Amino acid sequence: MFKTIKWLAACAVLSGATALSAQPMQTPASRNVVQLSANGAVEVQQDLLSMSLSTTREGSDPALLQNQLKAAIDTALTEARKAAQPGQLDVRTGNFSLSPRYDRSGKPIGWQGSAELVLEGRDFARISGVAGRVQSLNVSAVSFGLSREQRVKVEADAQGIAIERFKSCALEIARGFGFAGYTLREVNISSNEQGNSPRPRMLAQASFADAAVPVEAGKTAVVVTVSGSVQLN
Repeated sequence: MFKTIKWLAACAVLSGATALSAQPMQTPASRNVVQLSANGAVEVQQDLLSMSLSTTREGSDPALLQNQLKAAIDTALTEARKAAQPGQLDVRTGNFSLSPRYDRSGKPIGWQGSAELVLEGRDFARISGVAGRVQSLNVSAVSFGLSREQRVKVEADAQGIAIERFKSCALEIARGFGFAGYTLREVNISSNEQGNSPRPRMLAQASFADAAVPVEAGKTAVVVTVSGSVQLN
């Protein structure tokens, strides 16, 4: 697993959050309190591929149209299930819709339906190979992300970085104001994913005629933010 660990930001004292001056009405517990935050990030290669295969049909008979869509999905499922493997290639059906079409005057002129199959997993070659072999559906969208296992590990790394940075910032601020140290009052931890990676790509019903669909994942940064308040003492 390729990953890059980096500091995202220096210690940030939240605006308007410092309470260092002694006010007559303040209690000792609310004096010399500083709120701050620190970030930690790990940049990692995306290891999860999601590929949508779909078809759109039109016709005057809704029952016939529905059967055509069901047949297209059944054919695709039969092919995809041959290569399915938990975590490596998971197969599920997606959107299935059937709705009337109207002309400008609001008069019904027929029916339109669509069906979707989603291939998802960590084995990019297996997924792209199946997508190329399925002939009843076309590739309509491709997106990348992090598997649950990868995300848990990366978040743990980023959280460790953020916590150490928070502690270092708190001590630095305490000493800067002439205090020996600090006591932690409250803390909040949150995480998100920042994309260096491409957005989901719509492929306009692309057909690859039995060839593996070309895919290439990018990188993404998982960022953990530790924020809270400390009592300088």
